[in-house]
Amino acid sequence: MEQNARLYDDLEKILVTREEIARAVRELGRRITEDYAGKSPVVIGILKGAVVFYSDLIREIDLPLQTEFMSVSSYGSATKSTGVVQIRLDLKLDVMGRDLLIVEDIVDSGMTLHYLKEHLASRGAASIRIATLLDKPARRRVDLKADYHCFTIPDEFVVGYGLDYAERYRNLPDIGVLSPRIYQGED
Repeated sequence: MEQNARLYDDLEKILVTREEIARAVRELGRRITEDYAGKSPVVIGILKGAVVFYSDLIREIDLPLQTEFMSVSSYGSATKSTGVVQIRLDLKLDVMGRDLLIVEDIVDSGMTLHYLKEHLASRGAASIRIATLLDKPARRRVDLKADYHCFTIPDEFVVGYGLDYAERYRNLPDIGVLSPRIYQGED
């Protein structure tokens, strides 16, 4: 996709380029491969935002693994978490005694992943770790730290590489800061 594509017009700037993302995902896959040596983790992608990162990351993990998906939301079409977590699509898999790796696009308030970790722990998972593309610690509202992350970012609203605003911009190969003119007037 050319950078002059219409979706790029809605960005204030590019925060992370596709080349930087590719390098970071390769390195993260290598680290996960080392950390899970001798294990067969269940890698859980959180729909929809993490799907691009998830598909690139699992191809960089050199282990036998099982792929699963969940859909969890606390945003709706807003730019800020509502604080109410909803599981829209749950796992069909029994996680009792399994090593789980949750793959998320961004850790923002941390509320969704905090809830999800507790939910999966109550089902008897042996271990639960979180891998995220982006970590935004300035917005954290709960005590949650990702076990793996590619980039720490400032408190700006970002889109691209799977991240969206109102279901748009997921197909941008770079991560950019969305212009406030796109979502201004939102409470």
